[in-house]
Amino acid sequence: MARGGRVGLLGNKDFMDTPFNMTSYTAKKIEDQQATTVADVVSNDPSVRFTAQTGGLFDSFFIRGFPIGEGNVGEIAFNGVYGVAPNYRVFTDYIERIEIIKGPTALLYGMAPNSSVGGTINIVPKRASDVDLTRVTTDYTTSSQLGTHVDVSRRFGEKREFGIRVNGSYHNGDTPLDNQSREAHVGAAAFDYRGERFRASLDFIDQEEKFDAPTRPFLVATGVAVPTAPAGTRNVTQAWEWSKVHDNSLLARAEYDVTDAVTVFADAGGGRTQVDRLFGTPTILNSAGDTTSTPGHFKFDIDRNVADAGVRARFETAAISHAVSFQGSYYADQISRGSVSGTPVLSNIYAPIARPEQIVPAPATVPKLSDTELTGLALADTLSVFEERLQLTVGVRQQGVKSNNFNTTTGAVTASYDQTAFTPMVGLVVKPWSNISLYANYIEGLSKGDVAPTTANNSGEVLAPYLSKQKEAGAKIDFGMLAATISIFEITKPSGQLGSDKVYRADAEQRNRGVELALFGEVQPGIRVIGGVTLIDPELTKSSTPSNLGKTPIGVPQVQANLSVEWDTPFATGLTLVANTVYTGYQYLDAANTQVVPAWTRLDLGARYNTRINNRPVTIRALVQNVFDNNYWSGVASFSGLSQGAPRTLLLSMTTDF
Repeated sequence: MARGGRVGLLGNKDFMDTPFNMTSYTAKKIEDQQATTVADVVSNDPSVRFTAQTGGLFDSFFIRGFPIGEGNVGEIAFNGVYGVAPNYRVFTDYIERIEIIKGPTALLYGMAPNSSVGGTINIVPKRASDVDLTRVTTDYTTSSQLGTHVDVSRRFGEKREFGIRVNGSYHNGDTPLDNQSREAHVGAAAFDYRGERFRASLDFIDQEEKFDAPTRPFLVATGVAVPTAPAGTRNVTQAWEWSKVHDNSLLARAEYDVTDAVTVFADAGGGRTQVDRLFGTPTILNSAGDTTSTPGHFKFDIDRNVADAGVRARFETAAISHAVSFQGSYYADQISRGSVSGTPVLSNIYAPIARPEQIVPAPATVPKLSDTELTGLALADTLSVFEERLQLTVGVRQQGVKSNNFNTTTGAVTASYDQTAFTPMVGLVVKPWSNISLYANYIEGLSKGDVAPTTANNSGEVLAPYLSKQKEAGAKIDFGMLAATISIFEITKPSGQLGSDKVYRADAEQRNRGVELALFGEVQPGIRVIGGVTLIDPELTKSSTPSNLGKTPIGVPQVQANLSVEWDTPFATGLTLVANTVYTGYQYLDAANTQVVPAWTRLDLGARYNTRINNRPVTIRALVQNVFDNNYWSGVASFSGLSQGAPRTLLLSMTTDF
């Protein structure tokens, strides 16, 4: 775990100086866990749950009981900027640190592209280190997925001011799921310059992932009880269905210290995602597990462009120290989509049925579906007194939102959106002692307001942006090698709904109240832990359906817990034993709370051995996920998508530094 991280507009901060609950995972955690994607790492946090399907082509999450990453534009920030990280799945090859700030972050990062409010995941890319590195990792995953990852770092120049870090990997083979194979390649290059006053960086990413028989979350027919989960290896996707996702990304960044107290900065870049796929989304029809799915040949082109610029300054007025940040930001995306549908396919989750291959042609065109433009001006000031034992942060962002939806046949605009909103933030940090930090915050999140549907009397009316509100307080204790945090929070999120008078209004509301406890560090020499528990009291506090008032929102467990333990064994030098436990409470698949998804627990066991071979450092890692091969439903997306838990899976890897 890292001590701190990037807090959006506020820059880098130690976790004890941050008026938020923030978690930062390091490259070492990524390597030791043999994590392939960001989802593998953030699932260690008890406030985060993975809600997508193992073996599928996208990752999505719930943070504090609210969805993130469920749309067609990515919501993981790259070095503090949306729109650069790969769209549907972010691989760990090029990542130095993964940071999670919990709760709405509209002031800190701007409005999320898909309007998420539960938190923000930010990745910090690898940079060339002061010590040259050439590292090769080979790995194996059940059933026959083999891969190699190369990580090379060099610095040049009289003062080693120029750096380059190159990461590349290739994986191919069968996965643990029936009929499924996967091929993936990643290439990333990071260039940087470190001068006395000027710093600059340039990041390139190219990644592609292909699946045969990719999985999708299940839908469950209305009124059907959630059936018992099938064996984790079962896959109802036909062997002839497939997907391919290709991402390219670029980000240029520069900083200049005008004086020792004033720094100006700017970013510019973007990304492009191309999707070509042939598969359907299965619906479970009855308690026997029968399914229907209509395969469709889809093509997506998703283009994103980003830019921002700003200034950070430090100064004093009387006895008060100020850290002021000002930023202007721009984000734009365009989604194009074409599709051709096949014919329905029947199968069963317990005994999948192979059906004859369908030849579904590719769409002749990929017309524009929507475009969005987000602009913002943000100002924040952290005022400090008593040697920063008392810190007050205040700020506000003016957020502009423009969006158009298009008829993919005629190209005509079907809905248009142009709104502006202000989102404030107040954060307080009090340090009564050097190792204890008390904090509180009020911050808002921003979501794009809906357009009233054609069935409403006010059809076509554009609702103002939805403002989600968070109140949070907590404490952090730093014992040196061990740290503990506790947080209490309340988040309210409005949404639109059609009233009994057929008028569409923003008068629905979900409220999540919760308590988070976390512990991380070394409890005694040779024994390290990362763990915690999150308790959430979620409630639909406003609804036009009276019977749903007071019910639990879709997909939000009331209890989530994680515990990861490492033990450096005294009887074998270099050998570390690892155990991970994850618990998720029951969830509901529908707003009426009639379809229940049972609670589940998973245990992972592994080992790591550090040694030297031919005088070169070598690390051998082994991990068995889901040791008892439990069958379970692992998560529920906000659209009632039901995800199947992964089967028992063996991960092996060997890393060598040359």
